[in-house]
Amino acid sequence: MAAAFVRRAARLVTADADRLTRLDAAVGDGDHGLNLSRGFAAAVEALPEAALPGKVLIAAGRAIVSKTGGASGPLYGTALRRAGKALGDAEEIDAAMLGAALRAALEGVRELGQAAEGDKTMVDALVPAVVAYEAALGKGESLAECARAAAEAAEVGAEATVSMRARKGRASYLGERSVGHLDPGAASTVLVLRALSDVAAGEGS
Repeated sequence: MAAAFVRRAARLVTADADRLTRLDAAVGDGDHGLNLSRGFAAAVEALPEAALPGKVLIAAGRAIVSKTGGASGPLYGTALRRAGKALGDAEEIDAAMLGAALRAALEGVRELGQAAEGDKTMVDALVPAVVAYEAALGKGESLAECARAAAEAAEVGAEATVSMRARKGRASYLGERSVGHLDPGAASTVLVLRALSDVAAGEGS
């Protein structure tokens, strides 16, 4: 599942790279789509054969850090590596384990980026995704159902960034002019969580 997720995320990010770049051009350096597409392509190339899920995510995270420019490389790389470490040496991933991995990814992003909800960053998509996943898990829903809930919540969270004033990153330099734009990091987070949902549901690869 882990390798399929990385491949699916790479496909979705690459397919939407132009939109991500346009979003970033409005509030940042205009390279988010290109950088992230390059990083996930490197992650796919770095996937180890017949490795444990945790090892797969750690390898993907390292590749993204090494090949992705800007802030997105360290943030996504940290998220994947923290998730991989949370999975440990498990051979199979169940719903509870994936929830713990997502929580670990979120905490890694928060620590590195020092961002909170409302700062107009990827955290605004990631926090509601993790909360929704954990809520679904608490209701006894399946891994696929929990992943779908996370992806849907991420999309709602990302859309909410349009009305926010950026308080972190390059977009914060724009002040009030950052209002009215979808945060590119939140938009790419939606794609990554959609990839997870797709693979959990047995769709895509």
